[in-house]
Amino acid sequence: MTIERVRTGSPWEEAIGFARAVAAGDRVLVAGTMPLVDGVLQGEGDPYEQTKAAFGNALAALTPFGLGADAVLRTRMYLTHLRDVDAVSRAHKELFGAVRPAATLVVVSGFVDSRVLVEVELEAFREPEAFREPAERPEQT
Repeated sequence: MTIERVRTGSPWEEAIGFARAVAAGDRVLVAGTMPLVDGVLQGEGDPYEQTKAAFGNALAALTPFGLGADAVLRTRMYLTHLRDVDAVSRAHKELFGAVRPAATLVVVSGFVDSRVLVEVELEAFREPEAFREPAERPEQT
């Protein structure tokens, strides 16, 4: 089986040694994703905006595979404060309400950047290669 990886250039990818997204067979997994754009925190102090930004980054990692929100099977949301559940849930529903993926929401003690309130992960489904249209392929290893 071919494994395809997408790297975004995040300094964390190099420091930790991971790829933002990895596809194997019909699954695409997107690693924990923070609400950073070009190294700048989005929505500082606002869990709703941070959730939208983090999921925006995670969904962008699916685009090299020709996938979008409709392909998402599972989401995971990690947040640092129980008080933010409603705001995070509202953002999730706006993005995935029509898709209704399996979802997990967990409160954690913190992230590597203390300003980050939310980190997210995705798992998506893609048609087996025999049924897919040819497209630009991500890096293969």
